Amino acid sequence: MKRSKRIAVLAVLLILAVLVNQNLCAAAQKMAGLEVDKFYKVMADFDPNNPVIPEGDTIKIAIVASFSGPASMTGQLYFISVQWAAHAINKQGGIMVDGKRKLIQVLKVDHMSRPDACKKVCERTILKDKVHALMGTDGSHLQKIINDTAAKYKVISISIASISDDLQNAVNFNRYSFMSAFSTEQIGRGFAYYYGQIRKKEKKFYIICQDYSMGRSIAAGFKKGLQEYYPEARVVGEDYHKLFLTDYAPYLTKIKASGAEVIFTGDWMPDAGNLLKQARHMGVRQPFANVFMDEPNILNEVGVDGTKGLVNITQYGSSNPSFKTDADKKYNQIWHDLWKTKWKPPYNTLLFQYPLGNIGSWIEQTFWFFSVLERAGSTDAEKIIRAWEGDQYKFGNRKIVTMRACDHKIVQDLHVYEYVPPGQQRQCMNMPPYYWLKNSSGAGPSYVIPAAKVIPWMDPKLDRCRGKNGYNE
Repeated sequence: MKRSKRIAVLAVLLILAVLVNQNLCAAAQKMAGLEVDKFYKVMADFDPNNPVIPEGDTIKIAIVASFSGPASMTGQLYFISVQWAAHAINKQGGIMVDGKRKLIQVLKVDHMSRPDACKKVCERTILKDKVHALMGTDGSHLQKIINDTAAKYKVISISIASISDDLQNAVNFNRYSFMSAFSTEQIGRGFAYYYGQIRKKEKKFYIICQDYSMGRSIAAGFKKGLQEYYPEARVVGEDYHKLFLTDYAPYLTKIKASGAEVIFTGDWMPDAGNLLKQARHMGVRQPFANVFMDEPNILNEVGVDGTKGLVNITQYGSSNPSFKTDADKKYNQIWHDLWKTKWKPPYNTLLFQYPLGNIGSWIEQTFWFFSVLERAGSTDAEKIIRAWEGDQYKFGNRKIVTMRACDHKIVQDLHVYEYVPPGQQRQCMNMPPYYWLKNSSGAGPSYVIPAAKVIPWMDPKLDRCRGKNGYNE
């Protein structure tokens, strides 16, 4: 099993964690002891509004996402996450690849949430900008275009946010694409495990998801998981809506009449926020089991009562408390201080207070890729593939992740958080002010969903996976 080396230490160093991977060299282990004041100096000039982005002979990473249109905020979320990791590496001299130490250049590539634009901008950034990797995106239908275009030109494609299982099935899989994000069946089965094996209360569920591959896939995963982990439960209604919908009243009316105890949704922003706000305005009080209904500005707008009881599943969670060491607290405080004193719109809203949740995951996924580059010693796609297949990596929150070799999907624990009022959040948020949001419910009780219970779906029709054990082969 391959292990993270130098860049893995940099990721650990950046959160000032005391744990390091077992096979790190002695010199690298010394780096993990970086003092807090030195770390402040490393990141003191990090400003997503005025990013320090090198040019010339660099490692070029293109973030292909919505930087305009109804989902434009997602592009900014990806950018601050990837640029944070790149900035940290660049301030320490970059990465040794192709016989030379190179800095990392992050490019914004806007697909405007449009398939036609997505293909065009992917080809342009590969051929004109000579990028070494494409990272995306908001929408699995768009990630498929990114993956296909990358394969055409033999460039690495990384899905840090698109989660549909069919991206890596027998029809769509290609050797150049990697899914470092969790996947839809994992999420659906994870929720079913939580409700059937941990919570053991509600039994009536209503499904409402976006009407495209990701939404239908996550719903299918939940239904499959209920059969596996909670057979006495039942789905009392099921609906799918178009992307970027503004009126959910017809669906919510059906939900009110269904007798559902929990509403299950895989919606992402802005749909998730609009769905929650309109539900509460219409008097729909059932808790939402959700993946992306954790946007702090929306939660703050809905208020404590309207957000109490929400249940969120995450790929960047941990057992309580969130911050296990003083080093963990100091790292998050560094980010928080920069947010509070330096950053301007759109990066100074509640969404960007801490490098946790999806932001935390995207940061760690980026560090993982940088680690793979370092160990591959090259920007050559074939060498990167060999280094990443079967790789194991330790995230800053100490979670171990594995890149399954046969279909390039991630094996990992997941976590579920139940949302409680500010006064009860201290069990999770164990540093001042001991709550996540003053005017909203937030993460409180935390539950682990073991990786063995949510092994990502493996397509039996994919030749590379035949006879494999489903875990790391």
